Amino acid sequence: MMNEFEKASEQVEQLRKEIEHHNHQYYVLDQPEIQDFEYDQLMQELITLEEKYPELLSSDSPTQRVGGIALEAFPKVEYNIPKLSLANAFNDSDLRNFHHRVVSSIGEDVEYVLEYKFDGLTVVLNFEEGRFVRGATRGDGFVGEDVTSNLRTIYSIPLRLKEKATLEVRGEIFISKADFLTLNANREKNGEPLFANPRNAAAGSIRQLDPKLAAIRPLDAFIFNLENIEDKGFTSHSETLDYLKGTGLKVSEYFLCKGIDEIIEKCHYWSDHRQDLPFEIDGLVIKVNNLAQREKLGATSKSPRWAIAFKFPAEEKKTKLLDVEVQVGRTGVLTPAAILEPVSLAGTIVSRATLHNEDYIQARDIRIGDQVIVKKAGDIIPEVVRVVIEDRIGEERKFTMPKHCPVCGAHTHRVEGEAAIKCTNVACPAMVRRGIIHFVSRNAMDIEGLGPAVVTQLLENSLIKDPSDIYYLEKNKLMQLERMGEKSTDNLLKSIEKSKESGLARLIFAMGIPFVGERGAKVLAEEYKNIDNLFRAKVEDLTQIKDIGEKMAENIVAFFSEEENQKIIERLKTAGVVMEISQAEEKRNDLFEGLNFVLTGTLLHLTRKQAGDLIEERGGKVTSSVSKNTHYVVAGAEAGSKLQKAEKLGVNIINEDQFIEMIGTN
Repeated sequence: MMNEFEKASEQVEQLRKEIEHHNHQYYVLDQPEIQDFEYDQLMQELITLEEKYPELLSSDSPTQRVGGIALEAFPKVEYNIPKLSLANAFNDSDLRNFHHRVVSSIGEDVEYVLEYKFDGLTVVLNFEEGRFVRGATRGDGFVGEDVTSNLRTIYSIPLRLKEKATLEVRGEIFISKADFLTLNANREKNGEPLFANPRNAAAGSIRQLDPKLAAIRPLDAFIFNLENIEDKGFTSHSETLDYLKGTGLKVSEYFLCKGIDEIIEKCHYWSDHRQDLPFEIDGLVIKVNNLAQREKLGATSKSPRWAIAFKFPAEEKKTKLLDVEVQVGRTGVLTPAAILEPVSLAGTIVSRATLHNEDYIQARDIRIGDQVIVKKAGDIIPEVVRVVIEDRIGEERKFTMPKHCPVCGAHTHRVEGEAAIKCTNVACPAMVRRGIIHFVSRNAMDIEGLGPAVVTQLLENSLIKDPSDIYYLEKNKLMQLERMGEKSTDNLLKSIEKSKESGLARLIFAMGIPFVGERGAKVLAEEYKNIDNLFRAKVEDLTQIKDIGEKMAENIVAFFSEEENQKIIERLKTAGVVMEISQAEEKRNDLFEGLNFVLTGTLLHLTRKQAGDLIEERGGKVTSSVSKNTHYVVAGAEAGSKLQKAEKLGVNIINEDQFIEMIGTN
């Protein structure tokens, strides 16, 4: 006869199975069998038993989905088999070329599986003996981040499979369109910043260090690939998907297609009907179904040869242009922005879009009151593409750029030979705010904790009026600001103190001199060694330096001749900001002197900025595009069109390891 503990153990096991069954019915199949009240009773009964018998508590219990202790950082996960990305197709021709390559390689008929290309965050899940033991982000395909605690909070990921299988799968974390709208509505009500789109919301939620924050987000998951399993004798991809579905994993619908014509037909259909789906997709994935054929096709270093992703063209929507609002940037340039009748576009509600400049508006004859077509450039930045002329009713109004700054009222003028119209007041509040935000940014003085919201508070409370004031901030006054407690204030002051040692190149870049970017700032620091030497430089001297053109030289001289800028520099000096080139900055060799580099793809050991800095420290130059003047292309994972162009032009292509070897101890 069982004792009380054994009875409780049996009851706990039964409750867990029953709750997981109902989780599967509700979150995976969307076919609930019981009411919420009945489900809550089952859960409460399990919680009570686990509290009474703590030794029965286990990590795969349904009660553990609420999130555990916050982490300080995500542990790294190294993949034995790289998680490759897919090559892209953008039109029918790309799809036919893919099919031709496949058929030519294997010499027999091919069946394809077509799947949705989810717009979310890719993860890799591991199950041992049926229990969910680890989940990680894909990362760069070689190293990901362990986000198991956050993934445990997602109800569509079973903590126990329906069979005791040991396997690895790949899937996508996403937030449905309806849940995303509700999430943003709640954030707006609470005064929190809105998420840009469902993908950002999902990715940001999974990368929260506190699992409790992930637990309250409406995250969902689809599994789309079996990465590894003990031998089951599978012969096709569709067979593996059916198997995974049978284990309790949530697998999206897929389509079997016999030829490329059927694939193209479905690509066109879903390009037009993607809005009918309850979740965001940005394309379709086409995979060879037969696993033996896949093995024969193999893979390149970047992507498998048996699969391709068809990317949908940028979505376009029609809406009304209600008004044009002019914004003032860091350098005083006035930029027109379209105020739109809100429209759902590529997963977000868009109510503003860029109009670039006055010439852009005039060339397209864009008028206030027009029906316009908007799209997201690069699926990110909304822009007005064209006017629907046939919809005009005669009440539309032409727009002209203001003769006075909309912020400070000063006169504006058009820069000769450019489309830019600028405010003439160097003390314009909009310019001051943008200039300070630039000064403290990561690539400039890198003052952590001094973001746009804090800068705005400092200005509104008259604690600062220019960048130099940052170094004279007092703790007691900072703590009076909203959301600035003692700890955050101390951290900010430490970051401000640390920034004094940022170096001459960063300081020059931080000053926001027109046309002087990071590269130009480094060149100036190396040439002049300290700020006083640069202050005395003349246009004719500056133009003798490689990479310094006449326009940049004129702006440098004009900047240092401004009395207000001179005062700011003196106050920075007094505060202890280093104005001389450091030993680390000066320790440059000429290993890459005269050589042009292009960085493409994802690097494993270095960020692109780190690699760029290493090149420039050795006299080389980093450019954004490949040309006949490019000497080396450093190609990481997922290198795309730049790599192809380099191959076509015969440019030297090296990987990251070869690049690091070139640098050596130099």
